[in-house]
Amino acid sequence: MKKLCLTVLAISLIGGLSSISAMEKPLNIAHRGACAYLPEHTLPAKALAYNMDADYIEQDVVLTADDVPLIIHDIHLDTVTDVASRFPERKRADGRYYAVDFTFAEIKTLKVNERIDLETGKAVFPGRFPLAKSEFRLASLGEEIELIQGLNKSTGRDIGIYPEIKEPAWHREQGKDITAIVLKTLAEYGYQTAADKIFLQCFDFAELQRIKNELHCELKLIQLVEEDFVVEKVASYAFGIGPSIRQIITGTDPEGQPIISDLVARAHKCGLQVHPYTFRADSLPPGMSADKILQILFEEVQIDGIFSDFPDISGQYLKILSLKKPEKN
Repeated sequence: MKKLCLTVLAISLIGGLSSISAMEKPLNIAHRGACAYLPEHTLPAKALAYNMDADYIEQDVVLTADDVPLIIHDIHLDTVTDVASRFPERKRADGRYYAVDFTFAEIKTLKVNERIDLETGKAVFPGRFPLAKSEFRLASLGEEIELIQGLNKSTGRDIGIYPEIKEPAWHREQGKDITAIVLKTLAEYGYQTAADKIFLQCFDFAELQRIKNELHCELKLIQLVEEDFVVEKVASYAFGIGPSIRQIITGTDPEGQPIISDLVARAHKCGLQVHPYTFRADSLPPGMSADKILQILFEEVQIDGIFSDFPDISGQYLKILSLKKPEKN
């Protein structure tokens, strides 16, 4: 297994797909935009994240009935829009409202709200943007890319995108190849090679391998992970991994000290970057401060980037970190 890992690392380096040393600094990735401050995956939330000096801005992608790549975290519409009151007759047998059952034009009529718990009707994060205030809409992948690329042009900056293909197997059950449609859209906007300012992520292991090996995609691929997996196998097709922070800081010992796994070290040995999710300053583990979590992740285990609901806080930490000078021997 060690020999395989070294071989994979050598191939990655030869192919220019980077070892961690190729990164100039850790990445500040805006999770669903600046979603701690404005409703997630709305264009205002993305513009705010841009202004907060995010290096990359995330886009979760599902499909509409007319095959428009839609930016929304779930295949359902009901936790973040008023679809239930606007189209009560359009729910499925399970009581949920699915984006794939609506045209993009219909979805554009929906108002977006802060994420709610469907059982209680209350905001999941009560301290964030108030419910039923102001007016927000969902956007297509193309609309969001045009916003980010437009801001890049007008500001002279070069902020990247970080799309996630959501539930490709489920979309196939609906008769749709979401991956092919997303890759086509990305290519239309100039995202086709490993040199382009984009990471493409997915939780589906088989689909990410299909993207690499069958669809011959040259983009930097990130394998999202939730449970145990074979690091060496992922390193054969992916640029990096996206684990939960809980897979890195797994808990606390009897003295209240954090327990750190070896996941980042194992990934780095195989040439994989590590971009964990999700930093939330308003939802911290007991006994942990925001600075402590960031210190463990960036300074102790040395992750390569982080998904953050608070790109201002994570970004400021990274700025301070960059000013620290290495100790002299």
